[in-house]
Amino acid sequence: MAVTVPTGVAVLGIVALVLVGSSLIAGLIGPTPKYELTDRKGIPPNDSEQFLQVLEALSDAQVNRTGSLEVLTNGPSFYPAELEAIRNATQSVNIEAYIFAKGKIADQYISALTERARAGVRVNLVIDAIGSAGTSTRYLSPLLDAGGKVGWYNRLSWHQLMHLDHRTHRELMIVDGRIAFIGGAGIADQWYTGVRGHPRWRDSYVRVEGEAVCNLQATFAENWLATSGEVLTGEAYFPSIQNQNPLVAMVVNSTPTVGGGTRARMLFQLLLASAKESISITTPYFLPDKNLMKELCRAVERGIRVRILVPGRKSDHMVTRSTSRAGYGGLLKAGAEVYEYQPAMIHAKVLCIDNLWVVVGSTNFDNRSFGINDEVNLAVRDVEIATRFESDMAEDLEQSRRISLQEWEHRPVTERATELMGLVFLRQQ
Repeated sequence: MAVTVPTGVAVLGIVALVLVGSSLIAGLIGPTPKYELTDRKGIPPNDSEQFLQVLEALSDAQVNRTGSLEVLTNGPSFYPAELEAIRNATQSVNIEAYIFAKGKIADQYISALTERARAGVRVNLVIDAIGSAGTSTRYLSPLLDAGGKVGWYNRLSWHQLMHLDHRTHRELMIVDGRIAFIGGAGIADQWYTGVRGHPRWRDSYVRVEGEAVCNLQATFAENWLATSGEVLTGEAYFPSIQNQNPLVAMVVNSTPTVGGGTRARMLFQLLLASAKESISITTPYFLPDKNLMKELCRAVERGIRVRILVPGRKSDHMVTRSTSRAGYGGLLKAGAEVYEYQPAMIHAKVLCIDNLWVVVGSTNFDNRSFGINDEVNLAVRDVEIATRFESDMAEDLEQSRRISLQEWEHRPVTERATELMGLVFLRQQ
């Protein structure tokens, strides 16, 4: 039996398919912003007030002058700290997560959040609809029944097809508007106990108090508005904060512009260009665009020590790891040091500059973080905090294997074939 479709409907359908197809192709092979600095010699010293002014303006982020941070290394440290903060909440708990996966640790969060919601605390969750696709509303029903609220970021719908690739990759929590946690880990057992025989992932978080908490709350409020239609206001979310501890910190939240540029990319570009002594990068996915790769090579040519720590064979995305390895050549020839972490998947996202600046948050060194996802990072200018993260990296390097140029040049043909396959989807990894 033949089915006839009105001509107008057919035309609209074809146009829709063409638009969606064009969007997908552009996401695969479209150009990325160049990020060329106009006056490299004119960049102020990165320990100066003038540099702060430039960074504040270009990243559109407020410089906070007081606060305190606690570095939390690995799930057995940051999960208990977050759960304790939740259980002590009296006003509000806001969580934004790319990954909120059913399991032992998520059960503990649901239990703690449900108890607080029953006690009258305002509990709001923003969960990415793709990153947390395995988590159902039914699983969250105890929290919802207790009065908690859940917003699913960018769910699949006909009017969002052109933007389906746009995800929130942020991982943050704010309690009572006074305490915040930010890092790269979601709420899932791979960071807690390990899963299916794989060792627990290596990751880092920071616990934040002081002025920056207000900016992190505002970052959450952005996507809470997008998912719920509610504008967060009032003392429950934005209390008066008094903190006398001196600390220079900036919250740089990031979402793609029409041209594909982001504030996160601006932050990283300027900090890399400002380096005078050292650049230390820990990232689970290292797929820098051409201009970022040039920036790193320029740094080595200036006599700066550049160290890059990435996953070894225990990576959770082997094609991405293979594609990343294809790009080691230019860095190794320039003299950069590249290491692969051996014990487990390393998922920490940390940039250290000159033992002075630290950036920690959700941004990977890849196009998806720099040009597609919503991200959030905390940039801190503090010698003590930088020293702590450098110390963590030193311990990680003891458990890593350095990749030599000779090894890279003589890698097997089978590995090179996988690299070529991955390069086709480079921008989507």
